[in-house]
Amino acid sequence: MFLLGIWIQRDKSNSVIDLMFLQSGSTELNNHSVHPNWCLSSDHAPLTVLIAINEENIDSFRFSIVKNSEEEVSFIKEVIHAIKSVDISDISNPIKLEETTNSLVSKIKYAWRMNLKQVNIMKHSKSWWNEECRCALNEYRVSRNLEIWKRFKNTVKTTK
Repeated sequence: MFLLGIWIQRDKSNSVIDLMFLQSGSTELNNHSVHPNWCLSSDHAPLTVLIAINEENIDSFRFSIVKNSEEEVSFIKEVIHAIKSVDISDISNPIKLEETTNSLVSKIKYAWRMNLKQVNIMKHSKSWWNEECRCALNEYRVSRNLEIWKRFKNTVKTTK
């Protein structure tokens, strides 16, 4: 259910109807204001509402296995080993098949957890961004040298 806020300036015949749709019973949105002195040359009276925005904690990291890393190689080896070690001698029974697949899934999840790495999300969180780019950028930040900046830009271009 919504409240409809309407303001009509009654002293003019061709008035603009200002509308504001607010949720009925909302304590956060029941603080709207009509501003007839903000009209300027129009008969339009602006409406405002204050909306509180709660601070939200957004994680700036995620967990991943970095492409072409030692962790990726280890993960792939462990998954291959898990697949090779699956006992398929008795999977004619639906219950046994379910147990076998659940076991394989558990082994793959375990391999994932053992090899994942925390990756910080930042403006350079691109699929091509690597350790070489990070080092080149840090080197420039320390020196603030134009030649090192050019080297950093070249590193990024080559990496992309």
